[in-house]
Amino acid sequence: MSLLRVENLRASYGSSQALSGVDLSISEGEVTALMGRNGMGKSTTVKAICRMINSQGGLTLEGQNLHLLHSHQVARKGIGLVPEGRRCFTNLSVGENLIAASRPGHWTLSRIAKLFPRLEERRNQSAASLSGGEQQMLAIGRALMTNPRLLILDEATEGLAPLIRQEIWAAISHLKHQTGLAILLIDKSLKELSAISDNAVIVERGKTVWSGPMAHLTRDITENYLGV
Repeated sequence: MSLLRVENLRASYGSSQALSGVDLSISEGEVTALMGRNGMGKSTTVKAICRMINSQGGLTLEGQNLHLLHSHQVARKGIGLVPEGRRCFTNLSVGENLIAASRPGHWTLSRIAKLFPRLEERRNQSAASLSGGEQQMLAIGRALMTNPRLLILDEATEGLAPLIRQEIWAAISHLKHQTGLAILLIDKSLKELSAISDNAVIVERGKTVWSGPMAHLTRDITENYLGV
């Protein structure tokens, strides 16, 4: 059974249809890339999965209907979100951010410190004092501290300096190979996505238009749907 299954997912913003048939599934330990041009429905799909917007269609986590839950209940069921734009609690310290929504499990403050040593160095600083890259590390660490079964990263490397991007990708690679965590990735870097993802799903105008193993993603497909 898939950990997460999304079938014919539909959602609207008022009279504007944002999703008109998104299909994807993620199993334990898999990394899936959710791809598509800007404005095609990737972030809306994430919001629907996390119950941040209303939607219709099949949406289950290990067989449980997520439509019946509120967003905080979805998080407790095991979905950890690293949202686009980071959204750290800037009035709290780094340490306070990490424990704000923490739950018992594999991920502890000491393990986050090993994954992102910069956060340990800045544990007592306010989140507002961190660089953009450090805030992104904090957002990832905060999501991991909820001890999720599925981690969703929405544009986790966007706008970051190249060296910081490399650190983030190295951390994601560690999560894939050392923890067996299921991951849903949204990012514009096809090179890094191809290196780390098991599967890919491409959305176009709010609908899944291609899905399959990342190894089967051809140049023709990327040129047609991603413009690269």
